[in-house]
Amino acid sequence: MISRFVALGDSFTEGVGDDDPGSPNAVRGWADRVADQLARHGEVAYANLAIRGRLLPQVLAEQLGPALEMKPDLVTLYAGGNDLMRPKVDVDTLCDDYDAAVAQLAATGATVVLFTGVDGVEDPLFRRMRGRTAVYNEHVRLIAARHGARLVDMWALRALRDRRLWSADRIHLNTHGHTLIAATVLDALGVAHSVTPTPLDERVVLDRRQQREQNLRWAREHALPWLGRRLRGESSGDGLRPKRPTLSPLTPRGRDQRG
Repeated sequence: MISRFVALGDSFTEGVGDDDPGSPNAVRGWADRVADQLARHGEVAYANLAIRGRLLPQVLAEQLGPALEMKPDLVTLYAGGNDLMRPKVDVDTLCDDYDAAVAQLAATGATVVLFTGVDGVEDPLFRRMRGRTAVYNEHVRLIAARHGARLVDMWALRALRDRRLWSADRIHLNTHGHTLIAATVLDALGVAHSVTPTPLDERVVLDRRQQREQNLRWAREHALPWLGRRLRGESSGDGLRPKRPTLSPLTPRGRDQRG
């Protein structure tokens, strides 16, 4: 039985895109949903150290040590997505560090869950990252096999190609997307759960004019501000603290005892 769950990573694990004013940092996300479901099977303590905008070296430098000190029996780790979006990245060196971190986590006896990156083949921008993402994913698959980690293969989740599972910025999952990932993680753990992704109607095909208008709106409202932060050396996570920096108990019904 899982009793100490620690989630590590960036915005994906923090829950960005799944807005919830009642949650820490005003986001919920797949990891919170997983923790709630685990708590239905017994007493669970949960920490989420993820912070949006973090690069893989930052995730490991800031979160690995505290996670090891918590002695979890379940750890989820996803990092590297922000690195892959940079103009230049050494994927091999990046994944050497990732491998070393997973080795430390696995050596504790904890169940470790890793994630591949999403296949952005249907998005004009993220299609350009497809090659480096595929290389990263092969490293992650090998790391998972080497250390006996569970793998959530988001590259193979074709449902994630549907833009309706993503928020308006096209970078973060929305509530539908986070719900799908929560169900997939719980399935990978073999945990019975009641998380059901929302069925979506058949996708509406946009004509070229509609696509162009949508892309221009996205560029104006999301891409340009993101680029501006990069040029200024800023991150969306600057000044933020982890949403759940310490292990805190959840009731068996999946609600935080702090209310």
